[in-house]
Amino acid sequence: TQSTHLTVEAATKAAQAALDAAKKENQRVSVAVVDRNGNTIVTLRGDGAGPQAYESAEKKAYTAVSWNAPTSELVKRLEQAPNLKDIPGTLFLGGGAPVTSKDAPIAGVGVAGAPSGDLDEKFAQAGVAALAK
Repeated sequence: TQSTHLTVEAATKAAQAALDAAKKENQRVSVAVVDRNGNTIVTLRGDGAGPQAYESAEKKAYTAVSWNAPTSELVKRLEQAPNLKDIPGTLFLGGGAPVTSKDAPIAGVGVAGAPSGDLDEKFAQAGVAALAK
């Protein structure tokens, strides 16, 4: 069996790219990157980010990697299965994006603190995109 994991260096690159994307739009956010098992690899708390953003970013990253889907898509699944939101450690709000290798989830990037989940997710996707460079 073979498994792929992000290094601390790669996780930091993704988190910094997400934070930089938010800064370009004058948004104060926190970013978290978790591994396939949902363990936090790195978190960055942006200057001025609210106290709730740190934990929310970790939960969004965890949720994205758990279901291998952006959290904005998972919010839609709540209509069919509202009990999903009761799973401990998850947060079904836009702002989480999975990192994949060969279509399998290997990590999650979560961003929280912008005024909307759409913005948070845009910044999380910037973090994921940085890993492809």
